[in-house]
Amino acid sequence: MQEEIHLSNLVDIPADNAAVSGDRATRYVLLVQDENTAGLPQNKVAPTYAKLPFADAVALAAQQTSLDPALLHAVISIESNNNPKALSPRGARGLMQLMPGTAKRFNVSNPDDPRQNVLAGAQYLRELRGLFHGDLKLMLAAYNAGPGAVIRHGTKIPPFAETQTYVPKVLRFYQKIGASYQLNTYRD
Repeated sequence: MQEEIHLSNLVDIPADNAAVSGDRATRYVLLVQDENTAGLPQNKVAPTYAKLPFADAVALAAQQTSLDPALLHAVISIESNNNPKALSPRGARGLMQLMPGTAKRFNVSNPDDPRQNVLAGAQYLRELRGLFHGDLKLMLAAYNAGPGAVIRHGTKIPPFAETQTYVPKVLRFYQKIGASYQLNTYRD
């Protein structure tokens, strides 16, 4: 009998974690657990990022936006060094260093609240993923310098020293903690 494994963050997995159809067996593995999935049968998957600061807020945001938790942890680490009270000279706040306009756009009432901040940052990254057709480097460049800057520079990483340094830093950290996507293109 051939076995298929389906990895999921959805809660509608079969109660016994498996299904059999003809000569094919299917096993479901729940990757993210939160208050909605607690108590469901699942395989224990414990990547290194599960033990990083704010893992619960990151897991929830990753689940809601279909982004890799490791990517969110990498951005948080480089943006704020995991400091929920971080404040940049330009006014960016919190773990994912949200600018006031971005926070407002994603309905953040308290940018110092890790759950609100991380979810808004993840929503913004997901938006950038669509805008730049899944190109992870351009997503990150746009997160740092703004999408307009990336577009004005020929849909390339802008020639700003900060952005030129930021993108590889995030990618290195992302790869270090377990990137589950190709680094050239981020796909669903």
